Amino acid sequence: MGSDDLNLVEEATLLFSLGEEEHAAVVLKDVTTKAPDCFEAWHALAEVMFSLRNLEEALRAGEAGLRLRPDDLHLHVSLSRVWAEIGEKEKAEKFAAKARILGWQAELDSD
Repeated sequence: MGSDDLNLVEEATLLFSLGEEEHAAVVLKDVTTKAPDCFEAWHALAEVMFSLRNLEEALRAGEAGLRLRPDDLHLHVSLSRVWAEIGEKEKAEKFAAKARILGWQAELDSD
């Protein structure tokens, strides 16, 4: 993963914020294909797919990101939201609980 990949993720984030979700998804899918180790692209793709209501792709992207960073607080929050939207309360609660624990750990580490 290089700075070009991160620049593309930033470009996709801008596209998303401008309401161009489909275009952002195309850019992010390209990044994840070329640089499958780019966590930022997987997380952004999960959020874009969630926004597009493509929950299966949001899960796939989130799970790919989780393989790269299993202790990322924000990704656990994202996955909790996806599972909640799907209606899988137990799975949503599992990811939300992990996010809370990671948040507490971060607070303790910063003290």
